[in-house]
Amino acid sequence: MASINSSSGASAAVRPKILSTVFSHVRYEHLLAGISGGVASTLILHPLDLIKIRFAVNDGRVASRPQYHGMSSAMTTIFRTEGVRGLYRGVTPNVWGSGSAWGFYFMFYNTIKTWIQGGNSKVPLGPSLHMLAAAEAGVLTLVMTNPIWVVKTRLCLQYGAEGSHGLKSYTGMMDALKSIYKLEGIRGLYKGFVPGMFGVSHGAIQFMTYEEMKNAYNEHRKLPIDAKLTTTEYLVFAAFSKLVAAGTTYPYQVVRARLQDQHIVYKGSWDCIMQTWRCEGVKGFYKGLYPSLIRVIPANVITFVVYENVSHKLMDRRSGIEAETKSQSD
Repeated sequence: MASINSSSGASAAVRPKILSTVFSHVRYEHLLAGISGGVASTLILHPLDLIKIRFAVNDGRVASRPQYHGMSSAMTTIFRTEGVRGLYRGVTPNVWGSGSAWGFYFMFYNTIKTWIQGGNSKVPLGPSLHMLAAAEAGVLTLVMTNPIWVVKTRLCLQYGAEGSHGLKSYTGMMDALKSIYKLEGIRGLYKGFVPGMFGVSHGAIQFMTYEEMKNAYNEHRKLPIDAKLTTTEYLVFAAFSKLVAAGTTYPYQVVRARLQDQHIVYKGSWDCIMQTWRCEGVKGFYKGLYPSLIRVIPANVITFVVYENVSHKLMDRRSGIEAETKSQSD
């Protein structure tokens, strides 16, 4: 009994040390750089995100839902019937969501990765550890941002005068958050969380591909794996990694969007999957893929290029301040 108590006490004592070691690798420069990249790409490309969501949920069973015959048709129809504001419905939670998600993701990912590397950024991790770090960062980020994505989806799916169809019309992000919590509780704010967990694989595949390509390229050039690349090189690696991840994990985004849609109610993720399969077949799981790829690839490129350049400048600034402080103390 004494040995059990002593071992449990020892393990309890170890936990704070582990947490302290992990937190020592937190660099808020990655948070700020990630927010910068997420906000920039969202403001530029939000209309394509809105169209992707509307295509994704369009299963033909809701009469009040607008019908579009392609991307150009959707763009012109929304602009004609709802104006410029219609193309930017849900932009506020999208900016909050994308900015915070990318900021937290990059911060969590780099903290976990640096902890695994033992503080040495020149140590290669390999595909499996890159995926592990990205998956853990994805879960932590999803827990913090899922309510914002629910609000964004619902605002994007307001078609003009929603009240005329007996549905709740939200006046903005805060009104949506309050209304969903009041009417549906915490569960309402975390709709789509389960398929979102499957979506963690999207980020894991993307970051693993991106990091491995950068590492291989720098090793080919006989440079350290954390060496800074040119904007064009970041652009190519970011585009290819997003294409690989989006192509392999898109169906979960359709299921997630449909679960968050206020126009139709599913019993859960499996019910949504079965209804989509029964009514639309395989094609139903890839609705909105084309506008999604047109949006996510340039969005990913903008996000990563902004992130890499901002983070390198901020980290160089930190290194300069630390070096100056050290020289003054000496």
